[in-house]
Amino acid sequence: MTGPLAPPRETVSIARGRQRRREQLTALVMLAPSLLFLAAFTYWPILRSLVYGFFDVQLGSSAIFFVGWENYQRLWHDALFWQSLRNTVIYMVVTVPTSIALALLLAVALDRGLRGTALYRASFFYPVMIPSVAAGMVWVFLYAPGYGPINGLMELLGLPKLEWLYDRQWALPAIIFMSIWKYAGYFMLILLAALQLVPRDLYEAARLDGVSGFRQLLHITVPLISPTLYFVVVIGVLHSYQIFDYVFVMTQGGPADATNVLTFYIYQNAFQFQDIGTASAIANILLLVIGGLIAVVALTLGRRVHYLGR
Repeated sequence: MTGPLAPPRETVSIARGRQRRREQLTALVMLAPSLLFLAAFTYWPILRSLVYGFFDVQLGSSAIFFVGWENYQRLWHDALFWQSLRNTVIYMVVTVPTSIALALLLAVALDRGLRGTALYRASFFYPVMIPSVAAGMVWVFLYAPGYGPINGLMELLGLPKLEWLYDRQWALPAIIFMSIWKYAGYFMLILLAALQLVPRDLYEAARLDGVSGFRQLLHITVPLISPTLYFVVVIGVLHSYQIFDYVFVMTQGGPADATNVLTFYIYQNAFQFQDIGTASAIANILLLVIGGLIAVVALTLGRRVHYLGR
């Protein structure tokens, strides 16, 4: 707008500046509760953990003593720490790819427009809605050596019964299997939503050219939903290193620490051994491991992500 009735440019600039500051203040006020919650229950505990890793701190005691790298040196020679790290890595390496592969197959099958898709979708997603503690108790019953349904089925098939949660060889695989059952449906729902956005004419053209279903999945489906797959992989990795509730409910880290993972070992040091310094050091190592893995995922899978329009 120009002419004698147009306001001066300085006035317009001042008004826009005030409007921008007003919008920023409104946004800050709206975000304040969430920011305070994050600061109190996420950032402040992380900061304290980073500091306490260099101190001798006992639970319930106000006295703290600086010990430098002593907590980390003790962990370097701690066989149980390395075993818990090994168990955590095995859990992640098996659970994440298997859950995502199974979720992708289920999502592709449901995306075909099968009859009763809503029922199948609800059935596969139902385990996600079960509280973790309740799910753990259910699987303790299923794995029970004397009366558990799984061993009953194995007996009907002529297979030997197993003491799933009481055998060092089978305890961790039993928890891994339960975790796949629990979270494959969650990944499936996310991938199914991504599949709905894939243009159908691409599949039609591929079928006319005689492209098999597997090659369609490999060369059409996976590249077009690669951003969602990348997101699912990151979420899966983060979750795999936060495993605690199933171990606590089902095995307490046993038998003979065969299912002890880093998060449960942190709990043991903090609340059973009352050694906050060592627990903080383990938590710091866990944070470093997770950050390193996410960086590896970003540098490998992140570069292969195909974004529409780019």
